[in-house]
Amino acid sequence: MDRINLILNNKVFLENYKIIEKYEIDRIFCKHNLSHFLDVARIMYIKNLEEKINFKKDIIYAIALLHDIGRSLEYTKNIKHNKASKDLALIILSECNFSESEIEIIVSSIIAHNDFDHIVINKLLREADKLSRNCFDCLSFKDCNWDEERKNKGITL
Repeated sequence: MDRINLILNNKVFLENYKIIEKYEIDRIFCKHNLSHFLDVARIMYIKNLEEKINFKKDIIYAIALLHDIGRSLEYTKNIKHNKASKDLALIILSECNFSESEIEIIVSSIIAHNDFDHIVINKLLREADKLSRNCFDCLSFKDCNWDEERKNKGITL
């Protein structure tokens, strides 16, 4: 997991992560923090194993760590977070020893993570992103602007 630790310690990642923390400090809804990123990674990896999809663990973790990092630019420059995350991921991944083909897989998944396509890795991210949110236990459930279909209303086994 050396490359994953390179991401976590990458200057661009850390700068943007700090911006997200600043903007979400008083957020009552789901936060885009390291706990969320790691929950998404773990759920993606479990589903990857259960469904015998066989994506490499570090590819899954890279996707999960970077899929929302562009929230920083959404907050500061009004750039959609999936596009901003893709652009930041290109910089970060090139500094963290990922190959061009691995970077392509990762950024393709990041840019499409809110789309309802059937590409396996994109679907895996979208499902893990939703499952990582415990809407059913959230004090802000009634005030959340997510549509009812997106909300995670229970534990899925």
